[in-house]
Amino acid sequence: MVRPLIAGNWKMNGLSGDREIISQIAKGLEALEDVADCLICPPATLISKSADAASGTRLKVGAQDCHTAVSGAHTGDISAEMIADLGATHIIVGHSERRADHGESNEIVAAKAEAVFRAGLVPIICIGETLGEREAGKTIEVVSSQLAGSIPASAFGKTFVVAYEPVWAIGTGKVASVEQVEEVHNKIREILGERFPGQADETPILYGGSMKPGNAGELLAVGNVDGGLIGGASLKADDFLAIYAACISAK
Repeated sequence: MVRPLIAGNWKMNGLSGDREIISQIAKGLEALEDVADCLICPPATLISKSADAASGTRLKVGAQDCHTAVSGAHTGDISAEMIADLGATHIIVGHSERRADHGESNEIVAAKAEAVFRAGLVPIICIGETLGEREAGKTIEVVSSQLAGSIPASAFGKTFVVAYEPVWAIGTGKVASVEQVEEVHNKIREILGERFPGQADETPILYGGSMKPGNAGELLAVGNVDGGLIGGASLKADDFLAIYAACISAK
């Protein structure tokens, strides 16, 4: 059985005072059944404070990106080792916004995932098609190609997470249908099984695309959906905890 993961991606949101949201989520988890891992990925400026606020609780803290190198002349970048030093456990790599805004290729994403492994952390490797690719009937082709190119060979025997995020459903309010989600997640599981035999059944596959308290139960009940990568709803403790509670019911 895959242990589900409910992960929040704060993106470029949050100031020092928002550490209180972390505390509220951590406290709220204690009142809920422990059936899934729970993670918040704040901006880099808040990782240390968030880790402190979550210390001793079930809430984990991660990062939204990292550089491929351990250190060096990379002004403005942060290595996976630096993130680990702040108390993080996971790092998101290959988010669609990084691919689109920063031109990150599958090769770059794979190199970042390797860096995350090197630092002893867990990568959340994101894949997903654009609206144009969906309408052209290329979803499975795109997802398959991204899986092949974005997960390094070094992932064999290591813990990692895959997040399927249809780009057209991120921050738009649009949500993929249950049938669409199930088709893609089943294909991801199939591909993982072929490439990582004996390991694929333990790898969480998250859905990321406008998951909210109102639709979380339906999405989390879909086969091979092992949690969610939550955007806007993770910025409100009550909403995020409601999604976690929906995971309890669904699983």
